[in-house]
Amino acid sequence: MGARRAVVWTVVGLVVAGTAGFVVLAHQSEMAPVARPDPASFDKALVERGRVLANYGDCTACHSRPDGQPFAGNLPLKTPFGTIYTSNITPDAETGIGTWSKEAFRRSLKDGVDRKGDHLYPAFPYDHFTKVRDADIDAIYAYLMAAVEPVRETTQGNDFGFPFNIRATLAVWNALFLDKTPFEPDPSKDAQWNEGGYLVEGLGHCGACHSPRNVLGARTTPAYGGGSAEGWYAPPIDKDNLSQQPWTRNELVVYLMDGWHANHGMATGPMTPVVDALHKQNEIDVFAIAAYVGTLRAGEKPIDAAAARTAALKREWGHPDAPPVPKEFSEGARVFEARCAQCHRSHGATVPLALQTSIQAPVPDSVVQVIRNGIRPPTGALGRSMPAFGPQLSDAEITALVRFLRARFSPQAPWKM
Repeated sequence: MGARRAVVWTVVGLVVAGTAGFVVLAHQSEMAPVARPDPASFDKALVERGRVLANYGDCTACHSRPDGQPFAGNLPLKTPFGTIYTSNITPDAETGIGTWSKEAFRRSLKDGVDRKGDHLYPAFPYDHFTKVRDADIDAIYAYLMAAVEPVRETTQGNDFGFPFNIRATLAVWNALFLDKTPFEPDPSKDAQWNEGGYLVEGLGHCGACHSPRNVLGARTTPAYGGGSAEGWYAPPIDKDNLSQQPWTRNELVVYLMDGWHANHGMATGPMTPVVDALHKQNEIDVFAIAAYVGTLRAGEKPIDAAAARTAALKREWGHPDAPPVPKEFSEGARVFEARCAQCHRSHGATVPLALQTSIQAPVPDSVVQVIRNGIRPPTGALGRSMPAFGPQLSDAEITALVRFLRARFSPQAPWKM
């Protein structure tokens, strides 16, 4: 009995200690509210700097719904754990951040904790914003307070089940995964590369989509090895990238600013608002981003561009050397001929399908999204678009089409459908 009692009390002690430790870890104090600063009190150059930086952070895209006011939030973001509704970051005192001090704003970006002490979900990429300099965070704060119109709009509650609806559990997530190491310039690299690295790793939070995640939603290795975002597949941008044509730095700049390049195709899905934001930016900064991203691909397999393009063209619909359609893909080929071949054909204006990264991806997510919902062209893509076929095709027809696309235009293994 004595030994059993000792075990029981040991377990009780561990539970109490663990609970106490969790409470200490989870508790964050409320920061006192302030009166909204006078917009005229901010230096105009600082406000403009904040506008530029907010664009690099893609703040508008996440904190504005299509039918709403800029920065007023309530954009639904679907995650594996439920749906998050983004917050109102206009300077409204009741429903936005009008009562937030500069220090409270910094804490939200660096620690993932709001003014009242509530933990923020890491769909808000504060695990990247830890790399951002305090001076740049202060510039964004100045922009939001001085140049954004306050909008009174209450943020909807998130649609999460237990235990993900308990925000305090995020303290454990932070303890396990939040790396608060600031960005350190590499003295062996030039100023352009370091500036690009600062933007990519910090405000640009490119790894948030282009990196794999573990079962708890934390980024894991390999960094930039491909990931998922809002139902789309974000391809690798490291040495294992799926490109069928080599990228030059100039091509990457054009793609990032316009969302289109004749050798690589069009930006779609969550990448569209990214390039729309970059379209407004200084080309010098985008060249810096391209310089850094280019080095992420170090060690990639060489590509014979001419051979890849020749092979891709021969697979286009209507080419005299195109392979015959196997019987098991005849239904998908029928749908393709009826719905797709008008544009995606030999001598067509589109990038050959065999050169499209989405066709080479390990999952069909992006291809399915494009077929169902079409493509809304980025600002700089010169009106290129694709209609949505979701309302016109049955699920069976879409599945058949996707299987045909993979078999016809990719040497990779069939997708699991």
